[in-house]
Amino acid sequence: MTAAAHEPQGKHQSKKAAASGWIGSALEYYDFFIYATAAALIFPQIFFPKGDPKTAIIASLATYGVGYVARPIGAFVLGHLGDTHGRKNVLLWCMFLMGISTIGVGLLPTYDQVGLLAPTLLVVMRLIQGFAVAGEISGASSMILEHAPFGRRGFFASFTLQGVQAGQILAAAVFLPLAHYMPVEQFNSWGWRIPFLLSFVVIIAGYVIRREVHETPAFTAEQKQQGRPRSPVLDAFKYSSPDMLRVVCMALMNVIPVVATIFGAAYAVQPAYGIGFAKDIYLWIPVVGNIVAVLVIPYVGDLSDRIGRKPPIIIGSLLAGLLAFAYLYAISIKNVPLAFGMSILMWGVVYQGYNAVFPSFYPELFPTRTRVSAMAISQNVGTAITAMLPAIFTAVAPPGSANIWLTVGAIAFGVTVVAAVAALSARETYRIHMDDLGQPSAQPVDKAEYARQRAGALAA
Repeated sequence: MTAAAHEPQGKHQSKKAAASGWIGSALEYYDFFIYATAAALIFPQIFFPKGDPKTAIIASLATYGVGYVARPIGAFVLGHLGDTHGRKNVLLWCMFLMGISTIGVGLLPTYDQVGLLAPTLLVVMRLIQGFAVAGEISGASSMILEHAPFGRRGFFASFTLQGVQAGQILAAAVFLPLAHYMPVEQFNSWGWRIPFLLSFVVIIAGYVIRREVHETPAFTAEQKQQGRPRSPVLDAFKYSSPDMLRVVCMALMNVIPVVATIFGAAYAVQPAYGIGFAKDIYLWIPVVGNIVAVLVIPYVGDLSDRIGRKPPIIIGSLLAGLLAFAYLYAISIKNVPLAFGMSILMWGVVYQGYNAVFPSFYPELFPTRTRVSAMAISQNVGTAITAMLPAIFTAVAPPGSANIWLTVGAIAFGVTVVAAVAALSARETYRIHMDDLGQPSAQPVDKAEYARQRAGALAA
């Protein structure tokens, strides 16, 4: 049996898997980000005591951070299920958990109605959201990768992250017009619930699309040959720890969206920093950045199939880190057009060198039997670490300190260097057949033969 024996044949399931990954990621991250928007705009007023607005804001944003705390836990559980019960099944479970918890937020009583039970229930719903989203990217990336034809894995897997960015656009498109056009009293009373209750669409649309996708050939073959691994999580740590550490370090690239939309927004808008940008400018940065990213991602994914996974990740990481200096400096000199342009270039364009490629590169580093577990755990641990960065940035560069742009920019660039070095130390994977992925000694297909097989996949 050749190394290519378990490569997917034909294009039918490749497109269905990509569509399933795209729509599932879009809908799940729609849920995840409408919560982030509501935590900033409305939750302090309705779920917390009204006597201390400052404490209410801090508590509301803390419930947003709770979702990141739950992600590593979800990664262990959902990663195990994805490697023992199949990619398709774990993605359905992720979708149902996310949809039900988000609808639950839309049905919660307020603080005025039930007192402290209201924020308690809010935290529970957020924990379930964070738990559920932990399995989405690793499960969807693995499913698409294992259905994609050899030579096109980077292109197809990139649709996972295109769906994530589209979900954020959808969240803004639903939430922001309601907040802007509805009378404040109506929006605070019941209007804010509409985006959460619309998550019913998540369950219906996601189920209809995902049930049509077959289990992947690689997972099916692995089960027939070796059966289910007793503990894919333990096997992942036993055999793939070096690559898991690399993924943790590469996942720290989440520092770039943190700089663009969280610390950058606070630096530009909060009165204590004295910059004085209008808040509505910073509502548009994630919208425009995500629109640009949706357009860029498939091209970068396809590029990684031609030149390899490592070059886009390394170059994208380092350039995004350098642009963090320019973006923060533009804020410091109160230049709104320059700050907006730098944020879009840094996050919407250059960062996609990493963002579009990791959905293929990460799962390619691991063997089929532990792929979802290894990727989910390491990626979510890295992302959870970056959730602490806004607090670190504020601690080392508080309002009133000198050279804020230089201090925070240096930390951000240092983090991107760590990610780039981790990628540099990894083995290249784009010319390795499916059955050989995760084997450090695996030999890549000859470049000429790879080009021939890739041309055949394109023609199909």
